[in-house]
Amino acid sequence: MKQLLTILTGVICLIACQQRTAKTAGEKPVDPTRDSTNFTTIQWIDSVDKDLGTVKEGPEVEIAYKFKNSGDHPLIISDVSALCGCTIPEKLQEPFEPGAVGTIRAKFTTKGHVGGNVKTITVIANTKGKTYQELTFHINVEADKANSN
Repeated sequence: MKQLLTILTGVICLIACQQRTAKTAGEKPVDPTRDSTNFTTIQWIDSVDKDLGTVKEGPEVEIAYKFKNSGDHPLIISDVSALCGCTIPEKLQEPFEPGAVGTIRAKFTTKGHVGGNVKTITVIANTKGKTYQELTFHINVEADKANSN
């Protein structure tokens, strides 16, 4: 019985060792924005510099930037960020296959941002030339005089 238990333990250990992946072996996974063999191109369908005009202070404003993977490899957007906490971009999870179309969305909080605003959203992806793209928008926020009393 002891012999059977020892053999069974050895077989389980052998199987477990053979199923190690790069992640469990302590190796770092390859960052797609640094692996130039998988770089692709992105085509912005909409302008990357939007003028949203004038809005009243209070509601959130949604901004959308449409793009297409115009390259030969899957487009992997690893990060979408904004410096200001008033602009919250949506995170994209899936790779976009060649020819696929997607949208980067963000919400801008107008409350407390009266006046002219220029905001930038940075997109990090596995794109040729440079691995970051900058999306900007301009918006003028007018004070809501009805709620300022």
